[in-house]
Amino acid sequence: MKRLLLALIALLVVLQYRLWFGDKSFADSIHLQEQIKQQQDSNAHLVARNQVLREEINDLRSGTEALEERARNELGMVKEGETFFRVVGGNRLSKHDN
Repeated sequence: MKRLLLALIALLVVLQYRLWFGDKSFADSIHLQEQIKQQQDSNAHLVARNQVLREEINDLRSGTEALEERARNELGMVKEGETFFRVVGGNRLSKHDN
């Protein structure tokens, strides 16, 4: 009976060791769950970014407003008959700077 009890205790110790410290342990499982959560968050961010890019592509394909806005902002283009003014910031003297 003592041998059976010792064998069962030894088996319990081995199983507990594998559960907490061995390969595929409880700690590894928690770590993998954290990695999965981080990857899902990253994927959600990328899906949102892709949706914004799809909408921008559709705007550029379907209408001229988005194309015109890009030409104005990124290329500095103006329509015929418009006057372009560039305001250059400089150091302004206030009453207290004299």
